[in-house]
Amino acid sequence: MILGAGLFVVGCSKRQSASSWSLDKSGASAQLKQFIAAQETLARALAKQDGNKLPSEFDAFYQAAETGDWQDATNLYERMGMRLDGDNSLRGSWWSATMDACGVFWEFPPGDKYAIAFGNDIIQSIPVGSIYFGGADPGRFVVTALMESHADGKPFFALSQNPLADVTYLHYLRAMYGGKIYTPTDEDLQKSFQDYTTDAQRRLAHDQQFPNEPKQIKPGEEVKLDTNGLIQISSHMNVIEIRELLTKTIFDNNPDREFYVVEGFPLDWMYPYLEPHGLIMKINRQPLSEMSDEIVQRDRDYWTKYIAPMVGDWLKPDTTIAEVAAFAEKIHVKKDLSGFAGDPQFVQSEYWCENFSKLRSSIGGLYAWRARHATDAGEKKRMNDAADFAFRQAWALCPYSAETVVRYVDLLISQNRRVDALLVAETAAKMPEMKGRDGVLRQLVTELENPNTQFK
Repeated sequence: MILGAGLFVVGCSKRQSASSWSLDKSGASAQLKQFIAAQETLARALAKQDGNKLPSEFDAFYQAAETGDWQDATNLYERMGMRLDGDNSLRGSWWSATMDACGVFWEFPPGDKYAIAFGNDIIQSIPVGSIYFGGADPGRFVVTALMESHADGKPFFALSQNPLADVTYLHYLRAMYGGKIYTPTDEDLQKSFQDYTTDAQRRLAHDQQFPNEPKQIKPGEEVKLDTNGLIQISSHMNVIEIRELLTKTIFDNNPDREFYVVEGFPLDWMYPYLEPHGLIMKINRQPLSEMSDEIVQRDRDYWTKYIAPMVGDWLKPDTTIAEVAAFAEKIHVKKDLSGFAGDPQFVQSEYWCENFSKLRSSIGGLYAWRARHATDAGEKKRMNDAADFAFRQAWALCPYSAETVVRYVDLLISQNRRVDALLVAETAAKMPEMKGRDGVLRQLVTELENPNTQFK
């Protein structure tokens, strides 16, 4: 990351309410009802097994969920969450099962049609018996709701990397998948914490001893020593690093399984193993020496065909950044859909614009990583070109995604294309969807406009 700490979290999607949505009106109504009922049964069994007393809102939550009242269901879920914050004796693995049930009411109302497409296209792409890491919320909640049986691991085993550092989530995984696949133990969690803190302390000591060398503590990591010389970690990035070690533990201890991932936050160890796989990425068992032309072309063809019904089929490898910027302003700033060959429902769904853009920018990030690590000039250009096109597609899908914009600007700056980078940032900052959360982009515009700004 060139531009500094914290920028990936700026683009976190905000869900849009959809008052007309109900469980009965969903295109996957029967499947979602079956899933919610299965989660209730599982949650009750887990609470009994763990000796947890269920909060008073539990029954009311599932009654609201089963009748499809998404507003009451999410309100009751939030009340349960507040109760858990005040009484840790209530917390148990049943909560993770209930969170997966509530995920239906977070993910489907903002755009039922695209939630179903997202989930089914991912599910159909993953071979039976594989292990799937669902990253950001749709990658977890939509897929678990639409697969044949989340609890039975059919057709594959679905895990989310985001809550892996939560011991109750690990208990939930073991209750479902124990004996079928290796899932992390409490000891694995403790070891990951210890390994991370040991490594962080080593890197902190290096940075203090050699202040003029590149820092080894990553942007966003908050690592310091207290008055007793003990290491203190307190940031979200610290937790991400611990999760990263746990995903590697799962990968290493399931050597006969294929692995697939929706990226929530970039995990460094995965990059050498990754290749594009439709909407998501496959984690190969061995590192790839290079990304073949065949893989890149297959990925390009897939996404070109996939996004055409969403935004139209105008975006080609030779489409300029200026043309993408003009499209973004016409559709999102002027709200002018004349001549638009895509789906108005898609471009008006902020939530799903951001999420599909994230999928594509994650693959662009993979190409950019390979470009940075390429030793051959030809290979570097080939990966930069692949990244550039992937980021243009991601940006067209959501011109106001701060995550996509920052990743794309990083790439452009690395190629000394400052004018193009400025156009991307300026256009994104104009988007009405960025109102109130455009501080990072406006700062970026200011830095790009200043010829004296040096980017590392």
